[in-house]
Amino acid sequence: MNANFAKGLFIVLLIASCFVPTAVALFAGIIFSLIIGNPYPAFSKKVSKILLQVAVVGLGFNMNLFASLEAGKEGMIFTIVSVIGVMILGVCLGKLMKVNTKNAYLISAGTAICGGSAIAAVAPVIDADEHDTSIAMATIFVLNAIALFIFPVIGEKLGMSQNDFGTWAAIAIHDTSSVVGAGAAYGDEALEVATTIKLTRALWIIPLALVSSFIFHSKGKKISVPWFIFLFVLAMIFNTYIPLPEILTSSIVMIAKKMLCVTLFLIGCGLTVNTLKTVGVKPLVLGVLLWFIISVSTLTVIYIL
Repeated sequence: MNANFAKGLFIVLLIASCFVPTAVALFAGIIFSLIIGNPYPAFSKKVSKILLQVAVVGLGFNMNLFASLEAGKEGMIFTIVSVIGVMILGVCLGKLMKVNTKNAYLISAGTAICGGSAIAAVAPVIDADEHDTSIAMATIFVLNAIALFIFPVIGEKLGMSQNDFGTWAAIAIHDTSSVVGAGAAYGDEALEVATTIKLTRALWIIPLALVSSFIFHSKGKKISVPWFIFLFVLAMIFNTYIPLPEILTSSIVMIAKKMLCVTLFLIGCGLTVNTLKTVGVKPLVLGVLLWFIISVSTLTVIYIL
């Protein structure tokens, strides 16, 4: 296919993604990448990361600090139990299934905390090679794409409240991008709850990296801290205590949501045929099992409580 055509179509779809739902933007990126191929892979990877962080901070201008802290507090027990439980279960299942130890550990970290960000942070700490990291990333990526499509549908079928769905999505979906995308698709309250709980959960990257350094006997490894989370909190504080004009905050939130759609399109463009080939059967099965267990168990607890 003509390279200029691919580049032109990429730009058109990139702009169009601002005006479609999050799931549609992700789906368009995936289809484009699988059929035509992403002409700007490095650009997509770098820009999607920056846009996601800016979008999350922008969403903070639509949230009240106290309401968000209350939502985060309700999800705290889920976070503590699920992070520790998934890490232990993932490592044990990995041994039973004879999945490479570091591969199983990275998939467990991605499932337990925040997908690709957790994998990227933990991989250098445990001295994982590029192959192990790429397999874990690819496994989590595929499951993230599926989750963004099916979670809002399941939530609607089950008649879940905005608060319950936001909690469920934050715990059971891996990457922050897909959590925020699913929350936005379900409703504003679900978006607020999901974002707050997920970002609180993402801070577990720091203690997990420290514990991992002891488990794998690695010293002096740099730990990646998700600093944008603190900017998100700062945005909430501004929105809570400073009487900013409504037109300003509503415009910031609107732009942030459009950025999120663009982000998901670019993330979708990262799913290539090579990515699918990279995922082996055993790592994928391990990822699906952990995902199924955390999804069903969290949903069960939500309904019991």
